[in-house]
Amino acid sequence: MVLVAPPFFIGVINRVKAIVAGRKGAPLFQLYFDIFKLLRKGAVYSKSTSVLFQIIPVAVLASIICASCFVPLTGISLIGFSGDTIIFIYLFALVRFLTITAAMDTASSFEGMGASREATFGAFSELTFFTALVALAIITQSLSVNGMLTWSGSRFVVEPSMILLFFAFSFILLTENSRMPIDDPNTHLELTMIHEVMILDYSGPDLGVVLYGASIKLFIFMAFAVLLISPTTGHNLWIGSGILMLKVLCAAIVIGVVESVTARIRFLRIPQMLIASFVLSLFALLVALFGLGRL
Repeated sequence: MVLVAPPFFIGVINRVKAIVAGRKGAPLFQLYFDIFKLLRKGAVYSKSTSVLFQIIPVAVLASIICASCFVPLTGISLIGFSGDTIIFIYLFALVRFLTITAAMDTASSFEGMGASREATFGAFSELTFFTALVALAIITQSLSVNGMLTWSGSRFVVEPSMILLFFAFSFILLTENSRMPIDDPNTHLELTMIHEVMILDYSGPDLGVVLYGASIKLFIFMAFAVLLISPTTGHNLWIGSGILMLKVLCAAIVIGVVESVTARIRFLRIPQMLIASFVLSLFALLVALFGLGRL
């Protein structure tokens, strides 16, 4: 599911945006075609880059795939133990660190500018993400990602917290994956890019790996978001997987509609938006503590 499906949902988002704009749009499997085409090409490296620049795309992809093993996509995660949420968070932090390192390794002023923006906005989103997971740990009484996303029981107490966490995590999803209104994944103007400007020097197979890893990362975040408010439990492997894919498909459609009807916000307002998501996660934490009688 993780290795095959993610590029399809990028196609769904782009097709929804095309339909809303009144265009035919690219095929749903366009990203698959692009990745296969890039894998057959050769790579060109700048003289200012080191061997680290060539290794980072594979390291980023490996980190993202490892993070996916902690998410119960089929009802139970491949890897799970108490406290694995820390590793889950820091795997994505490692992805950000490696991407920034690759951008700085090029000695390009434009890519350095994108790396600076990524580090700044990442500081806000990681704080929100960590606070949201703390709230989830209190609500579900679990320190593993599997326990957080497969919880069950009386919901009338924790539903307000889950709703707040869902909206907070939606902001994180858009930020971490450079989607509108935080970033425009289709732009090629260096002065307005965040993620895209950091991968300008990649080409050929390296660029294909980067695009493939980005699609998997978006898939993981969409799955995490839908499992927050609707855990897939009580089904066998195939039915549970199918239900999750339908939920992620709905999330992709919603993202496509949001990107079609919203404009990119100014850079100065992005921290305000991220602070608002942190406040939502903090309120969710307080509501969870009050609901469980901890305050």
